[in-house]
Amino acid sequence: MILRALHLTRRFGSVVALRDVSFDLHAGEVHAICGENGAGKSTLIKVLGGVHPHGSYEGRIEVAGSEARFRSPRDAVAAGIAVIHQELSFVDELTVAENICLGMEPTPWGFWLDRAEALRRATAVLERFGIALDPAAPMSTLGVGQKQLVEIVKALARDSRILILDEPTAALAGHEVERLLSIVADLRTRGIACVYVSHRLDEVFRIADRISVLRDGTTVCTLPATAADEATVIRHMVGREITDVYARVQRPPGAALLEVADLAVADGNGKTRLSGISFSLHAGEVLGIGGLMGAGRTELLMHLFGAWGRRSSGRVTLAGGAVPDNPAAVLRAGMALVSEDRRRFGLHLEESIAFNLSLSSLDEISRAGLLQRRAEEERNTASARTLRIKADTLALPVGRLSGGNQQKVVLGKALLTRPRVVLLDEPTRGIDIGARLEIYRLIDGLRADGCAVLLVSSDLPELIGLSDRILMLRDGTIGGRFDTDASIRPETLMQAAIGAAPGARTG
Repeated sequence: MILRALHLTRRFGSVVALRDVSFDLHAGEVHAICGENGAGKSTLIKVLGGVHPHGSYEGRIEVAGSEARFRSPRDAVAAGIAVIHQELSFVDELTVAENICLGMEPTPWGFWLDRAEALRRATAVLERFGIALDPAAPMSTLGVGQKQLVEIVKALARDSRILILDEPTAALAGHEVERLLSIVADLRTRGIACVYVSHRLDEVFRIADRISVLRDGTTVCTLPATAADEATVIRHMVGREITDVYARVQRPPGAALLEVADLAVADGNGKTRLSGISFSLHAGEVLGIGGLMGAGRTELLMHLFGAWGRRSSGRVTLAGGAVPDNPAAVLRAGMALVSEDRRRFGLHLEESIAFNLSLSSLDEISRAGLLQRRAEEERNTASARTLRIKADTLALPVGRLSGGNQQKVVLGKALLTRPRVVLLDEPTRGIDIGARLEIYRLIDGLRADGCAVLLVSSDLPELIGLSDRILMLRDGTIGGRFDTDASIRPETLMQAAIGAAPGARTG
């Protein structure tokens, strides 16, 4: 046993984030931690990683049999524990080698960095673990998956015995996920222990030796991965049986609300990023958009919302009228966007839940330019109740909510504009199964109310389960069109994303 936590309890005022949690980890083991947003996973990670110092929690941490009293993350690193957070901590302006050496820079001449030695050290650790990255490349030239690998290499360069990976694949494409899982498997054979925190249960069962489930700040169970299945873990996470994940009810579509004809769009440098895009989106319908990262999915939604690109040809109409070219006018016309990056584009993290909910629809609760506070409070309270936002008060800063509850606030802000068309870009990325189920039901509720939904998702089973029809993008063009029925398979959609798919309609 290389790491053990005994009876950890962590309070934030009257809120108990961890309650008598115990956890252990063996050398060469991958121990997964699963739980809904708000279950206590992040707090446990921060206690083990020294972010919450000794004295701020009750209980005991042992590393290699001795008690550890971390005063800071630096102490945890010195004890051989490296935490790779979901929000990566790299410096884009530096090279791969310089990022790997951050915090332990070779400086034989005082303050001057020995770049040749940094390059040598980085090359050695990259070769040792078989990771094909150019140590001299600027970080800004790397993709998200490659940057994730740099974070792992940085930890390994410190001879860490324990890696704590927090949602490591949340922003990765399929092939990048495969690469990361193979590296974790290789680390296990080298005796390095990994704590693997993820909402993606398929990955958990592929890589984990044991699984611990947290719910409401307590340890519900710890199971050998071979003695459990996804349904069992979900039941422990949410405290109930899940019988129908997507719960999509078949309904006939209504009139066409959004029509796109032969759309071509260039980026700020004049390079064409989208071309030949044509489709119709009907009332009461979910049209799924799939494709690999860089295929143009987000660019398409951002352009339709008036927030990205220059249209070089084509036509876009909303309920028969031309779509404006700026977000404020698009909102007023009846189309709302939920961005994939909620922290950057969807929320003011320091402001309250109520402030964020109201932002896009202030006109509806204002009279003569003055905000009607009572009307705002009544409306926001009703919205929070409908969305099941978990918070003691709507005055709470939205940055203190779990990821799933933050996503509900972004959705609530969009829906309070009373849109006819809703653009959803990765609406369930990085959130737990319980919050996902609520968002799935919300999407089906929008269909039932006659809204039209354009849904981007990297999760192909999710795309199939939620959509009435699917378009797969490839290099900014439509690689295939599919009706969703019992015969459609993720493999068929992936073929359309990378090349011609048998049976796909490409016109």
